[in-house]
Amino acid sequence: MRLVILLYEQVIEDLRRALNAQRQKDVEGRTREINHAILVLGHLQASLDKDRGGKVAANLERFYNQVQAGLVEAQFKQSESSLEQQISGLMQVHDAWCEVERSLSPNPAQPQPPEPNRTSSGPSSGWSA
Repeated sequence: MRLVILLYEQVIEDLRRALNAQRQKDVEGRTREINHAILVLGHLQASLDKDRGGKVAANLERFYNQVQAGLVEAQFKQSESSLEQQISGLMQVHDAWCEVERSLSPNPAQPQPPEPNRTSSGPSSGWSA
């Protein structure tokens, strides 16, 4: 799951750089960053387990296709707003993946139940209540 989150972060960073390049009228930089983002999205899409993933995998595949189409449009129209929309959508899904990861990870801040006291007095040196 951590790898998926890192890939989302990479795509978002690529698109932020593409947006910055767009604002600086750097066509080559924008194209390079958008192309890399599309490549990373392809890796995310290829990693989907459509047999076991069911509806979630189908929805993610549709989402990836939508983002890729939006990026092609942003590149063609040289549209800052299209890039911003794709970044926003990716950030929402990234945040959802982070929440899933948090829910599956043990929370070290939660107090642990106390250990039972061991006593060595008496003939049976066992656990005491």
